[in-house]
Amino acid sequence: MTDWIVLQRLLLITIIAGVIGYERERHGRAAGFRTHILVGIGSCVIMLTGLYMMQTLPSVDPTRMAAQVISGIGFLGAGTILRFRASVRGLTTAASLWAVGGVGLAVGAGFLNGAVITGLIVMLVLFGFSRLERAMRRDWYQILVVETSDTVGELARIRRLLAEHDIEIRDVDVKPGSQPTMMRLEFQVKMLPDQPREDIVQQLAQAEHPVKAYWA
Repeated sequence: MTDWIVLQRLLLITIIAGVIGYERERHGRAAGFRTHILVGIGSCVIMLTGLYMMQTLPSVDPTRMAAQVISGIGFLGAGTILRFRASVRGLTTAASLWAVGGVGLAVGAGFLNGAVITGLIVMLVLFGFSRLERAMRRDWYQILVVETSDTVGELARIRRLLAEHDIEIRDVDVKPGSQPTMMRLEFQVKMLPDQPREDIVQQLAQAEHPVKAYWA
């Protein structure tokens, strides 16, 4: 394997990973332009190193080093995933890092056609499918927390209120409240993103008995 071939492969993965990383950087993600390039180059050079070792030591299996790349990217991707209340962020960025790692291995192995096609598909998904995803009608699963001293009465009132807004209750959990006289009701509900969450909380706060309502 000549130096020119090595340089070609490293430049190719730099371009592919850079474009993918630019899309993540544009959306303000922690793992953006530079991170994706470094993951791609690192994956590529590890595969190149395995191939180089195989030339000098025929008994060496280059795929053993490549397998460790996928494990390492798994830890890196886990660091980009954040859970805030009922929502999880960073899954797409973690998946793009994993994909870039795979493309880097393909480039390093010389599977250039597959690497370029895969890179183009990943770019299409990140750049084009986001609009399609926003246009899709999706259900939202949220947690509505209500603390009240009138558990039975408030439970019936909440059911009526949510039914008026076409919000489906999937599960109800009753726990001790923050005060001895209060009970904590946790409703797992299915709703649409454009439904008035704050209006529901304000209506719940207008009860005769003390009520504390919020979205978890």
